[in-house]
Amino acid sequence: MRRPFVLRLGAALATLAVAAVGGVVLSTPEASAATGSATGYATGNGGTTGGAGGQTVRATTGTAIHAALCGRASSSTPITIQVEGTINHGNTTKVSGTSCNTAAGVIELKQISNVTIVGVGSGAVFDQLGIHIRESSNIIIQNVTVRNVKKSGSPTSNGGDAIGMESNVRNVWVDHTTLEASGGESEGYDGLFDMKDNTQYVTLSYSTLRNSGRGGLVGSSETELSNGFITYHHNLYENIDSRAPLLRGGIAHMYNNYYVKLNESGINSRAGARAKVDNNYFKDSKDVLGTFYTTAAGYWQVSGNTFDNVTWSGRSSENNPAGPNPTSNTTVAIPYAYSLDDASCVPAVVGQTAGADKGLKVSDGSCSPQTPTPTPTNPTPTPTTPTPGPTTPTPPTGANLSIGAGSDGSSKADGTSYGNVRDGDMNTYWSPAGSTGSVSVKWGSSTAVSSVNIREAAGSTGSIGSWKVVNGDTGAVLTSGSGAGVISFPRTSLAKVTFQITGSTGTPKVAEFETYA
Repeated sequence: MRRPFVLRLGAALATLAVAAVGGVVLSTPEASAATGSATGYATGNGGTTGGAGGQTVRATTGTAIHAALCGRASSSTPITIQVEGTINHGNTTKVSGTSCNTAAGVIELKQISNVTIVGVGSGAVFDQLGIHIRESSNIIIQNVTVRNVKKSGSPTSNGGDAIGMESNVRNVWVDHTTLEASGGESEGYDGLFDMKDNTQYVTLSYSTLRNSGRGGLVGSSETELSNGFITYHHNLYENIDSRAPLLRGGIAHMYNNYYVKLNESGINSRAGARAKVDNNYFKDSKDVLGTFYTTAAGYWQVSGNTFDNVTWSGRSSENNPAGPNPTSNTTVAIPYAYSLDDASCVPAVVGQTAGADKGLKVSDGSCSPQTPTPTPTNPTPTPTTPTPGPTTPTPPTGANLSIGAGSDGSSKADGTSYGNVRDGDMNTYWSPAGSTGSVSVKWGSSTAVSSVNIREAAGSTGSIGSWKVVNGDTGAVLTSGSGAGVISFPRTSLAKVTFQITGSTGTPKVAEFETYA
């Protein structure tokens, strides 16, 4: 028996309005619209709850959105901003305050956390105005349209990205949005959904991306590999030239998406990226999966996909299409639960659910959609406050897998040794030859690791600045941050794990590089 579609429902919105100034209407927390629950990788790293449990604000201008952010008690005070009407350059100005960092001509979610932006009423359209998320965490964007954002010409906004994330962004859920352009780079547009510079734990779901030269990217260059743990599901990519998406390093999961008219290339896995590609439907498109325009190989695991009138180009040094008969060249373990629609019904499912103003309908694995009678709900979830960068979990338990393993690295200072980081002795240590460098722990076969503990030698505490933990088998960045201590990441099977110090004060001294399952 097939399960019906379910409908996310808003809470009753008819409660006390306590203020109305400058396009903002404040209401009690109980008046906030429920936005459902995050899915995919956005559920990791403590979860994504946005402004749940906080005050609700109604905004009809971009300035009012900024004012709502700036009017909070702190930059992490939860808030839900219900947006209605057209947001554009004419009504979006900079607002100042201790709980915000905004700018004119762009919706700026910078150095903040615990925010939901949701379209309500007759709809919310961000016209030629992008949404910029920077140094922020726990953000939900839902039921909005962002269109015709330009990086050249007039007016310009957000570097030409409809939604762009960069610089230590964590836990973002973008759901039921419509992101669209009217051409490619030569017409002044850039990406519809871009992630750069250490952006992790993001889900894009039930959204429409169309009429653009570039769908989106993860990583700004072949050496910028700090991004990852991205889920794309039940999205429509339509009339996109390339980057659907472009992946550089990291892990991504694409399932139940409908790709139609990918004109040049689609999922472009490069520079050690690993993509799990499940039950998608590709139609009337070219080179929908592979490594393109580079010699830096990426990888994929494929299952259950449908290729309908898809053409494939020939292979060359910088062109490695997965087809015409795509097969897996890696495996990717997914840490969250999900239900797959059959690929055969993905066009119908996505057609009825993806995009803004679709009633927030979702699929739970059914190919026979139904819309049940709405049942009002009034949830009051408890928000979390994740912080960009790694969290500091409790010390790991179990055996230190580094004891008895091997080790190597990029360089070592006189009198230090790679083996010192796995000898169980806090009196011995490894230092790089300079202020930066890397040290690795390695095994003779794949070993499951989910956390490491970097312990500094006496007298050097605090010298380690920025770092990356890298899968030594693939080059993928598992996580990044700053400072020593316990570092957790999704459980990964690998034969080598590397701790790469990219910034320091003084001379780093790593006494122990402990690894745990």
